[in-house]
Formats: sequence, structure tokens, C-alpha cells
Amino acid sequence: MKKLDVFLLFIIFLTAISLRLYHLTSPIADWHSWRQADTAAVARNFFKFGFDPLHPRYDDLSNIQSGKDNPQGWRMVEFPLYQLFGAGLKAFVPSLSIEVSLRLVSIVASAGTALLLALLVSNFVDKTTGLLAGFFYAVLPYSVYYGRTILPDGFMVFLSVLSLYLISKSLEAKGRRDWFFVIIGAVAGALALLAKPVAIFLLVPVPYLLYRKFSFSRYLVIGLLVYWVIGLLPLWWWRGWIAKFPEGIPVYTWLFNEGNIRFKGAWFHWLFARRLGELILGYWGLIPLGIGLTVTPAKKEGWFFRIWLLGSLLYLVVLARGNVQHDYYQQLLVPIVVIYLAKGMRFLFSRHEGISRFAGMSVGIVSVIFMLAFSWFTVRTYYWINRPEIVEAGKMADQLLPKNAKVIASYNGDTTFLYQINRQGWPLGFDIDKKIKMGATAYVTVSPTDNDGETRALASRFTVLVRNDKFAIIDLTKPK
Repeated sequence: MKKLDVFLLFIIFLTAISLRLYHLTSPIADWHSWRQADTAAVARNFFKFGFDPLHPRYDDLSNIQSGKDNPQGWRMVEFPLYQLFGAGLKAFVPSLSIEVSLRLVSIVASAGTALLLALLVSNFVDKTTGLLAGFFYAVLPYSVYYGRTILPDGFMVFLSVLSLYLISKSLEAKGRRDWFFVIIGAVAGALALLAKPVAIFLLVPVPYLLYRKFSFSRYLVIGLLVYWVIGLLPLWWWRGWIAKFPEGIPVYTWLFNEGNIRFKGAWFHWLFARRLGELILGYWGLIPLGIGLTVTPAKKEGWFFRIWLLGSLLYLVVLARGNVQHDYYQQLLVPIVVIYLAKGMRFLFSRHEGISRFAGMSVGIVSVIFMLAFSWFTVRTYYWINRPEIVEAGKMADQLLPKNAKVIASYNGDTTFLYQINRQGWPLGFDIDKKIKMGATAYVTVSPTDNDGETRALASRFTVLVRNDKFAIIDLTKPK
């Protein structure tokens, strides 16, 4: 690799890191804070209850997510690999907060994905297209925001792309080295599936790559068995393990097609217009993306990227409701989107008979500028903290309440407020006496003058520690 190529890759990596440091120390109270809070709570609770990845615990003791009371706060979703890395970083650098540690893991993983995409596309298409793909992954506002959030998705994407990259390296390897790449690629795939099982949709091209390596032969069968046994066995074991803790498994069947939304007008509107067109590509990015989809694949590329695209579309189809409901689900799409975006830009910047190169370059430059500007116009709001009082109330409650307190953090079922208080408990009021019997020792609300009278009723029965126009903290262990 030439020195210039290494320098440009370093610039892409540095750009990706720098952009994602924006609001690094902000509290978890921005967009999708509830999911970030649940993820961060698992890492934080490793320091409270011990580093036991087989028994991850978060702050929600209610029955809201699983339909069953969860007195231990089990969080049995994906294996807490991402949280282990974040907690490990904090253990190594104690001065870092757990939130900053987790964000740094996300940032490095996201920047690593940009590098891997640049290398992967350079190998299968050309260096210019590869650098463009890495650049777009580094700077797309949607990618930037979710590349620093406290979610396992970006970590999963990195491991999935790493697996594809390693398998692709086996195509050029000879002797035993090809099996070395297949095995470590399978290990990366296994970790991706543990980080979040939807990685399976990113790994759809693996059989094609192995076919490219071994053609139709017994080695192809062996390669597929090696990859998928290594890749799927840990996930199979983990899913069997968490089945022992049903109270910690959120209801998930709704993710597939609740409301029968698949292929309905709303499905197309939300996923292809609002998410892909507006949020990710800022409208104007659809121009180079569309061109990239029509460009004849490079000879070495073959069907690789088209199969990858098919896997990404299959993901939207299978988890139809989940993708419509949550925009962070579309992180899985970004790698293949930037690949075709880069192919389109490469076409616009190249000479073609009957097409003005100046016009093509102008359209490309304007498209990129408008794409970044219009996407950022939406994404910038994701950083906003619209309810700063939950952070203020959380800090006050954390100071006043015992470390072993169990808190009712009344916030309409959203666990963000509970996370700010740094205690386990319930994110919703109602049935207060039942919750007291279950161990609740304090009530905290950011609706101190609530209309339903819950706060006023509790204030008349128990000792009020703090009550102002922003929040109230009531000690449920001290009746009046």
C-alpha cells in the first residue's frame, strides 16, 4: 500500500473519531435515551454487582418490558459483549465515567468500520471508490450520531464487516493461511452475532465469498460448516441460557410485523422515504446512490455487494415493525449504502462518452454538500436534551438517597430517568403500595404538581425530601 493511501486512510479514521467526540460527556438524555440507558445500566451494574456477563442486570425491576416482574433486574437480550468492553475500559482508566467509556468503544468501532469499508471496497472495486466509501461512513450525520451512542448496534456492525473483510482475505491467501482467515472470520462473526443477532443479515455474503474461494467442492462444504458452527454455536448457547430468565427477556415478537405493516404504504414511506431518503441521505444523496446501483459491478466484485444489499433489504422485510418503530435499527444498512454511494460518486467524477465531466462533478459535489447539510438539519436535534430536569433531579436523588434504595422514578415507563438516579427500581408510578411491598423506598418525579394527584397523595403520607417547581423526592420509608 502506498504512503499516500495510508495517509488518506489515517485522515478518514481521524475524521471519524473527531466528529464522534461531539457531546462526548453529555448525559444520557438525548435521542433514544431509554435504549442507551438500559445498555449503559448493564455496564454500570458490573461495578455494583460484579463482573458477571452471564447475569447482566439493569435498573428496571418492573414488568413493562417482559410482562413479568423482574425483582433482580435481569437484562437478557444480546450477550453484554459491548458493555464488557466499556466496563473494561473504565476499569483500566477509572477517571472515565461509564458513559464516556462506552461512547469511546462505540467511536473506535465506528471509525474502525470506516477503515474496513475503505479496505474492502478498494480490494473489490478500486482505491478511489474504497476511500469514498470510508469517507462517507465517517461523515454521514446519521452515522456520526449513532457512531457515538451507547448501543451495541455499531459494535455489531464493526464485527460483522470485520468478519466479511477477513473472509475476503482468504480469497487471496494460499496454503494454510486461507483457513486461518476463515476461522478468525468465523470468530468475528460469532462475536457479531453475540453482540446482536441481527448481524446475520450482514453476514449473508459469507457463503458467496466461500464459494468464490473453493467453488463447488468438498472444501466449500467444510468451509461453510467451519464458519457457521463457530459462528452460530455461541449464539445458540446464549439463547438457551437466557431462556432460564424469562422475566429478563423483553417481548420481541412485535418487531417482526406487528400491525401487519410489512409492504404496506407506511412501511415504504418510513423506511425508504423518511429514513433512507431524508434521515440518512438528506434527499440529495439519493442521486449518487441511484447511480451507484446502476453501475456495472467490477469484475472482481462479482455478486458480493449485490448479495450484501439483498441481505440488508431482507433485514427490513423480516423486522418490518422494528425498523419502522426505531430509526437506530437502520445502522445495519449504512455500510452497503455508503458502498453504493461511493460507486455513484466515482461514476460522476469519471469521464464518460456523451456526459460532461464538469457537469457530473458539479452534480456530485452539490449532492454531497446538500446531503450532509439536510441530513444534519434533522440529526442535530438528536443531541438535544429536551428534559434537563430529569438530569437535575437524578443528581439530587443520587446524593440524598441510600445506595441500596429502590426508587419509583415516575417517567411514563421510560428508564432514562431511573438511570439518572443511579438506582434500580420502577420507571412508572401507580400501584404505589404494591411497589412498596416489593421494596420501593423512594418516589421521584419531574411532575411535582401532577394532575392525577399521585405526588400530592404521597406527599401527604410520607416525608418529602425535596419538592420544587421541577421535581419532587419523597422518602417512602418515613410515614408522616
